[in-house]
Amino acid sequence: MRPLPVEPLSGAPQFVQGLAIIRGAPVPVVDAARLLGAEATRPSRFVTLKADERRVALAVDSVLGVRSIPDGSLQALPPLLRDAGAEIVSKIGMLDAELLLVLRSVRFVTEDLWAKLSADGAPS
Repeated sequence: MRPLPVEPLSGAPQFVQGLAIIRGAPVPVVDAARLLGAEATRPSRFVTLKADERRVALAVDSVLGVRSIPDGSLQALPPLLRDAGAEIVSKIGMLDAELLLVLRSVRFVTEDLWAKLSADGAPS
């Protein structure tokens, strides 16, 4: 979807832009570039993700497509990379000879921040 207005939220990590009203509910917006350690950009799209019963919007520069990932095509991080990438990446894999990185959803919005969002009126 096209980006919606975002209301900043004090005390949130730098990669959390704030809250946007998406389909009638407040949803935290995470800047994908900042989450991955790059400089913030001006996103052109929001991608909404569901993590259990919670929703989060990922602010991205573009969406190249939506693909199904076959079962068994993902694997745990190799031991050499666990210390370097396990904080953000949970699994790796390949799709059509392209590298896939599966982001660890708990890094998007921490439990403490979810609690703050719930206290501010966002759905838990």
